[in-house]
Amino acid sequence: MARTRVLVVDDSVVIRRLVTDALSREPAIDVVGVAANGRIAQAKVAQLAPDVITMDVEMPEMDGIEAVRALRASGHTQPIIMFSTLTERGAHATLDALAAGATDYVTKPANVGSVQQSLDQVAHELVPRILALSAARRGPAARAASARPAGGAPAPAATPPRVRLASAPAPRPVRLVVLGSSTGGPEALSRLITALPALPVPVAVVQHMPPVFTRQLAQRLDRLGPWTVAEAAAGETLRPGHVYVAPGDHHLEVRRAGGALVTALTQAPPENFCRPAVDVLFRSAVAAVGGDLLGVVLTGMGADGRAGAERIVGAGGTVVVQDEASSVVWGMPGAVATAGWAHRVVPLAEMAQAVARTVEDARRAPVAGGAA
Repeated sequence: MARTRVLVVDDSVVIRRLVTDALSREPAIDVVGVAANGRIAQAKVAQLAPDVITMDVEMPEMDGIEAVRALRASGHTQPIIMFSTLTERGAHATLDALAAGATDYVTKPANVGSVQQSLDQVAHELVPRILALSAARRGPAARAASARPAGGAPAPAATPPRVRLASAPAPRPVRLVVLGSSTGGPEALSRLITALPALPVPVAVVQHMPPVFTRQLAQRLDRLGPWTVAEAAAGETLRPGHVYVAPGDHHLEVRRAGGALVTALTQAPPENFCRPAVDVLFRSAVAAVGGDLLGVVLTGMGADGRAGAERIVGAGGTVVVQDEASSVVWGMPGAVATAGWAHRVVPLAEMAQAVARTVEDARRAPVAGGAA
């Protein structure tokens, strides 16, 4: 298989060298060029035709956000991974870049003890994303051969498995919607929340993001539609018409307290290399409401959510996942769909309608026993 060609864009010579050295460890990656700002990057992209671009946010002459807009406006469709600082300012700029057309992001090393640790962290964060995004552009066979979660080992080459839909569940009410997303998730969530009408249920969300980023994401989503969106705090009572976003570096769980559903935050070990993890949220939701539940899995790398979706289906709930064509990376939704734990596979443009219809149809359903 051809190596993935990467262009590294950063105004810092030290960071350009750090990223280049970290990526050069991976035999499947070839760093074909570097650029010191967005203006130079535009020329290098036209000259070198890289498969993937890593892009700093703050640079002289043309910053990363402007560069993303310019590249997309000129028809360049390569995945662009923003390289951001783990700060309020960095999170805000990164979300601006994602809204402008960037594909994903990673955070720069901070408070690490050595150059070697910095190299390890950059390789750990960037390599899986680059390989997954590059494979997503080449087609299903390449995706099957290269898919791996951050920090995971590469999967052996394989024929892409087929989607196996779960049998339709018995009619029952929906008391809660739980949703998981990762790579490509911020834009997918923005489109979903914008299109989703107000519904008489709460929504709990896990988006794989670090602290600071999740709070800013929630603030942005809150401005988009009729839903009240906020980063979840511990001990909140879940209310209809509200969306609760798991805070970075904390698992979000749903628990029963009397007749109410409340949030719980933990720092239990990561699952699927993630904290927050979709499986943790889904598993806790089943424990809280049984099958009176709708699970949604949007675009993302890895397989987080597959085990949780199995729990939802086993309890009699409903699972809907995003389709391959509209996903940035069809890792998480694909893992659920090919394992047989999805009832429907729908394009992102139809996801709001699918969620609303499932909840509204469930309101007319007879009670099937409720939570265990």
